[in-house]
Amino acid sequence: MLTGILVLAGYLAGSMPFGYWLVRATKGVDIRAQGSGNIGASNVWRTYGARYGAPVALLDVAKGFGPALAASLLAGPLAGVIAGGAAMAGHWRPVFLRFAKGGKMVATCGGAFFGVAPLVAAAAGVVWLGTFLLLRYASVASMTGAVSLPILALVLDRPWPVVAFAALAAVAVFLLHRGNIRRLREGTERRFSFRTARRRSEAPAR
Repeated sequence: MLTGILVLAGYLAGSMPFGYWLVRATKGVDIRAQGSGNIGASNVWRTYGARYGAPVALLDVAKGFGPALAASLLAGPLAGVIAGGAAMAGHWRPVFLRFAKGGKMVATCGGAFFGVAPLVAAAAGVVWLGTFLLLRYASVASMTGAVSLPILALVLDRPWPVVAFAALAAVAVFLLHRGNIRRLREGTERRFSFRTARRRSEAPAR
């Protein structure tokens, strides 16, 4: 009973579309109609800059972290990973957007792992950051960080629910980046720029 309540709470927390809400409240527009059409921090950052992207990133991490940590403390590691997975599912298909397409779960996945296996999350974060700084492809950094999760969980001797969760999360992240993989193969994937799309469009031609 308790685990079921915690999982439901995790899904509802994950369903909070902070990127959509923030842009709608402050700009009066639907972020899903801009950039990549994603509600996550990456698209918000690309479109409106760090002032909007950074808070969305933190909130998306928090909505994975809170349910996973609470469930781990109250009902054990298995409940923690299920609640974290539910938060990821909520971010992907949020009930508050009538189950329409949400985000790609990367930040929420990171938050969930900080709740159930902080050392694994921190190490995967280093992998993500190093890849991102080297290549400046957010998609490649996300997939590389994701594939490192099960490896790190095994190396750090985490409980089996964490290892299984890491493997499933890696698969989910790859599946949600199918479009990015196609664009990488075609050479059309855009590198991340800290200049917003608006500023790039307003920059003088050279």
